[in-house]
Amino acid sequence: MSDGTLGTYLNDHLAGSVGAVELLERAIRENEGDPIAGRLEGILAEIRQDQAVLQELIQQVGAAESPLKKAGAWLAEKAGRVKLGATDEPRDLSRLEVLEMLTMGIRGKQALWRALRTVAGKYPPLSGLDFDRLEHRAVEQHDRVEALRLEAARDAL
Repeated sequence: MSDGTLGTYLNDHLAGSVGAVELLERAIRENEGDPIAGRLEGILAEIRQDQAVLQELIQQVGAAESPLKKAGAWLAEKAGRVKLGATDEPRDLSRLEVLEMLTMGIRGKQALWRALRTVAGKYPPLSGLDFDRLEHRAVEQHDRVEALRLEAARDAL
């Protein structure tokens, strides 16, 4: 990875985190009063922490955050609402599909931490990160969202 490629890669994942935050905020609003909302709030807080790590890394490697990529992720989440709400049972099916997207995104974040661990020796800003902790948190997030996803599948299907 060149420095430019690393900045692009980090920005791609930052954009993904913007989409994840939007999805989670919406899911929390749509499930207000349901215990799932509280469970999602904890995951949202952790994803925001991971997002902050990415923002700091982007800065440390001398790249700039890409407002276009972040806006694209935000817009994609908004456009996805049309599809996710276009069912006879929007709440249950929407919940399932939102949770499925989140599980995929969290797996992508786990892959990010692994890839960065692999190249950390080439980039001094990466050397101080605890990739084991970051990857472990991604695995835990995935497992919690996956449990919610399977509950949603039972309700929706």
